[in-house]
Amino acid sequence: MNPHEQFCPNRACPASGKIGAGNVSLHSRTEKRYRCDSCGKTFSETHGTALYGIKHEHQTFVTVTTLLAYGCPVQAVVKAFNLDERTVTNWLQRSGAHCEGVHEAILGGTKLDLGQVQADEIKVKVQGGSVWMALAEAVPYRLWLGGVVSVKRDLDLIRRLVALVVALALCRPLLLAADGFASYVRAFQDGFRSPLPSTGRGRPRLRPWDDLAIVQVVKHRTQATLTVRRRIVQGSSALVERLLRATQAGGQINTAYIERLNATFRQRLASLTRRSRALARKPQTLAAGMFLIGTVYNFCTYHDSLALELQISPRRRRWLRRTPAIAAGLTDHCWSVMELLCFKVPPPPYVQPRRRGRPPKQRIA
Repeated sequence: MNPHEQFCPNRACPASGKIGAGNVSLHSRTEKRYRCDSCGKTFSETHGTALYGIKHEHQTFVTVTTLLAYGCPVQAVVKAFNLDERTVTNWLQRSGAHCEGVHEAILGGTKLDLGQVQADEIKVKVQGGSVWMALAEAVPYRLWLGGVVSVKRDLDLIRRLVALVVALALCRPLLLAADGFASYVRAFQDGFRSPLPSTGRGRPRLRPWDDLAIVQVVKHRTQATLTVRRRIVQGSSALVERLLRATQAGGQINTAYIERLNATFRQRLASLTRRSRALARKPQTLAAGMFLIGTVYNFCTYHDSLALELQISPRRRRWLRRTPAIAAGLTDHCWSVMELLCFKVPPPPYVQPRRRGRPPKQRIA
């Protein structure tokens, strides 16, 4: 137990979320609890992780979460570990909420040169209807950038997805690829704009990003044929070809990378499988599974196409395996699922409460 690696999880504490501030000390080594000297509160070692409040063995929780993240049905987990179905569902939601916090904590304060981003939506059957899940991926790193779940496939869904991409993107040459859904073009053009400096009142003028290319892959399927039409909505053909060479070593306009990611999600999330009886009962459960699978995909799964060749001699070579998070520079090693679930998500920054009432009278000495 090292108090210098801990932070106070109390949101009302002035030292909340600060590591190495010298305010955390040992409270009980037997119970694995710490004490904050600033607010006087004690907290458990697992506070802020997915293991907090788990009554079963932690290794059982990690094993079950790993199986759920790789597509094992809930019924099989219930039968294998002799658990209640409600317990397994609760663990899925708990781990999904924790992975969402990890995703926001690590990617939220990061700006990346994305190069090329592909976006797509998946129609998901739920109990009593269907919902839409929109996903985005950075092609050079094979990095899952986030996802949004909505009841309707409309402009609001795409704008929420584009807002996630804009928050992570540096203002660099960027290629945006999507299908033929018309809302993508408007959402891309409205989202990728920066405010100009202004001294007047009101909202500043927004200026579109330079070297921004928008392409679409429109598929028209009939009973006999499949027609694919590729079009450039914004940007020159020279810019598109340059970005394609830089991000995917050439080729033509496509959405193959996000479609492969969709296949991974369909394989690992039972409610996304076509012609399946495992329907999601609530959109919240679907969102929890999406963040669990996406975070495990980013941090805990090696991607073969990201391996780097290390030339040892003319006849010998080795491959350096990388995860999407390693390729994007977010981490330096492949995480285990235990490490992911034990990652402490810091609380929001402390905000000084506003003083109410009359200001204190100044005393004259």
